[in-house]
Amino acid sequence: MKSPVSRRKALTGLGAIAGLSLLPLSALAEQEKKKKSPSPKANIFTYCLNTSTIMGQNLGIEEEINITAKAGYDGIEIWIRSLEAYVEKGGKLKDLKKRIDDSGLKVEDAIGFAQWIVDDNDTRSRALEQAKREMDMLAQVGCKRLAAPPAGATNYPGLDLDKAAERFRALVELGAQMGVNPQLEVWGFSKNLYKLSQVLYVAAECGHPNTRILPDIYHLYRGGSDIDGLKLISGETIEVFHMNDYPKDLNYMDIQDKDRIYPGLGVAPTTQILKDLAASGKPKVLSLELFNRDYWAQDALEVAKKGLAQMKEAVRKAMEG
Repeated sequence: MKSPVSRRKALTGLGAIAGLSLLPLSALAEQEKKKKSPSPKANIFTYCLNTSTIMGQNLGIEEEINITAKAGYDGIEIWIRSLEAYVEKGGKLKDLKKRIDDSGLKVEDAIGFAQWIVDDNDTRSRALEQAKREMDMLAQVGCKRLAAPPAGATNYPGLDLDKAAERFRALVELGAQMGVNPQLEVWGFSKNLYKLSQVLYVAAECGHPNTRILPDIYHLYRGGSDIDGLKLISGETIEVFHMNDYPKDLNYMDIQDKDRIYPGLGVAPTTQILKDLAASGKPKVLSLELFNRDYWAQDALEVAKKGLAQMKEAVRKAMEG
């Protein structure tokens, strides 16, 4: 004879089965499908904090890592100069990597300013050596990407884009040796590579399978790019995308880095941008990059949390819309 407890369990199980049987077969199938196959839209984005967002608090890279992890991000985007400052003060890269690993974060990208693109041969040669040193440091902390903006070629227009493509290829080939892949960055305020179309041309002419580009909502607006250009970009060409927003009362020619605000608080076409990024079907890292002086005067953890919440809400709206 079964015990009363066993009988109750059996009856409970039968009740659950009976309840399920009342559902249409199509509904049951849909439930199983959702359990086994999460929507790609729900998983395509991960969330990263570019430490520029809390740069004004002068925390140092160790505390920036702590803040990023506490706020709930998946990854962190560091600045080379912060990494160098850590080493100059006696910090060990292996210890920093352990801190990063223990925090559960991934170092998704790093911001550096080697002048790899300029016309001057000596400057460009030194820039490649600089990039090599930086890539070595990044590899030691587990970072596999390095932003590659047109540093040094911002003030004078007319850069030969075919030569820029050759120079970027040299940087990408160096990255392949070092295990850290450069991401060609749009810089809207620059006299060169300020438009998405220019960056796409250089990327195409570069002719290397590792070629990647790094767009930014602010820079697309600042440089006068049409966001529909993102529809032309498929697959893994974009791995990291800088997230921010801009207020409605600033003309694109007048806006500055300091005017960036949390995603969703301005008038950027964020929903369409996220839809276009998701349409590629490949994972994207959304990295919050702000330089807002008001945010720098606030508690760093609260700023980081607010930024993450705003990015997730922007994604929710885009994916549900």
